[in-house]
Amino acid sequence: QKSNITITSAQDMENLVNTLYEGLENTLPSLATTVVDVSDINAVTYSTGLTSNENLEYVVTSEPLMSSQAYSLVLVKVKDGANANEVAKEMSEKIDTNKWICVSAEKVYATNSGSLVCLVMASEEWAKPVYEKFKSVAGTIGQEYERTQEL
Repeated sequence: QKSNITITSAQDMENLVNTLYEGLENTLPSLATTVVDVSDINAVTYSTGLTSNENLEYVVTSEPLMSSQAYSLVLVKVKDGANANEVAKEMSEKIDTNKWICVSAEKVYATNSGSLVCLVMASEEWAKPVYEKFKSVAGTIGQEYERTQEL
């Protein structure tokens, strides 16, 4: 499916993160956006839950400056020909909602728009508005995946 979002660089992904947060500044914690080195499989797995990096072009995460807050937005751009819907599904199933040790994310939302995958995990009040914003910015999306973690 065709996405309204065009990504040709990691910078485009960082700009998209800023777009998703417009108007939500008072809702969300203080966040930092990081470009993940896709050649570093440990960093990729920690950020995305994926165990392979072969189909990934760019990965960007946005997480709180304080690790005591469970919130993670992950954007993944898959290479041409890769199945972004499969990647979204795998991320939604494998992402570690307890990766912060002392806190964990209650909700996981994931979907794709074209070759771009979006996953948000946090409490519903933080995750849902960002996820809904991605869907509206993207215009068209693939299969949606949602998971609730028992806290």
